[in-house]
Amino acid sequence: MSKISAIVITKNQENIIADCLDSVSFCDEIIVVDSGSEDRTVEVAKRIGAKVFQLKTSDFSKLREFGLDKATNDWVLYVDTDERVTADLAADIKYQIASIRQAQDRNIKYSAYRIQRKNFYLGTSAKNEWPYIEKLERLFRKESLKGWKGELHESPIIHGQIGELDGYLLHYTHRDLTSMLEKTIEWSKIEAELRYKSNHPKMTWWRFPRVMLTSFFNSYLRQGGWKVGTVGLIESIYQSFSTFITYARLWEMQNKKGEYNK
Repeated sequence: MSKISAIVITKNQENIIADCLDSVSFCDEIIVVDSGSEDRTVEVAKRIGAKVFQLKTSDFSKLREFGLDKATNDWVLYVDTDERVTADLAADIKYQIASIRQAQDRNIKYSAYRIQRKNFYLGTSAKNEWPYIEKLERLFRKESLKGWKGELHESPIIHGQIGELDGYLLHYTHRDLTSMLEKTIEWSKIEAELRYKSNHPKMTWWRFPRVMLTSFFNSYLRQGGWKVGTVGLIESIYQSFSTFITYARLWEMQNKKGEYNK
C-alpha cells in the first residue's frame, strides 16, 4: 500500500512550524530536517509528532536529499515551513495516490507532480496575494527522485513523466520588512559566492542598473505586481534592492580577489 512522507526543511521557525505541520497531517509520516535552529523549532516539531533530524548546512539540495534518505514511504511531498497545503490540494494528492494504488498491475503514468503555488507578500489576506502563480515539482515517487541540484535555488532530478495536481500550495513569504532584510543579508552572500565561483563577468557600474531594472520589471510588470497596489510596488522595489545587494557583494569579492581566491 502506497504511503506518503512529508519532508519539511526548517530553521528558526518556532512561530509558524506548527501550522505548516498541521497542513501536512494527512501524510503517513512527517520528516523535519532542521538546519541549525537556535529557538524552539525542534521542540515544537517533536511535540507535534514529527520525526526530527538535524543537518547544519546552507545547501538546500543536501537538506532535501537528507530528508529523502530519512523518508520511509513510497511517495515524498516537500513543503517549506512558510507554506501551507490547502484542503483541495491534500484531497487531490490522496486521490492520485489512491488511484495509483488501485492500478498497480498497470504501468504508472506519473513519477512526480507539479503543484501550483500562490505567493502572499507582507500579509496573508486576499489583498496580499501575488498575481503570478508558480508551478513547482514537489510530490515524487521516491524511487524516481534521483536527487537535487543547486545549492540555493535547487531543482529535482526526476526519472519519469510529471503530472499536475489540483488545489494550491500557499506560500506566506516576506511576512514583514525585518525578515525580508534579514533574508537578503543571509542569502545574498551565498548568491554572490555562487556567481563568483562560476567566474561571473567583472561587475562594472552599468551592470548594476541593468540587473536592478530587470529584476524590478520582472516582478512589477511580467508577474503583474502592479495589480496589487502598494504591496506590489514595495515587493518589486525590494526585489531590485535584493538584486543590488547580491551584485554589490559580488563586486566586493571581485575586488578582493586575493582574499576569496582559495
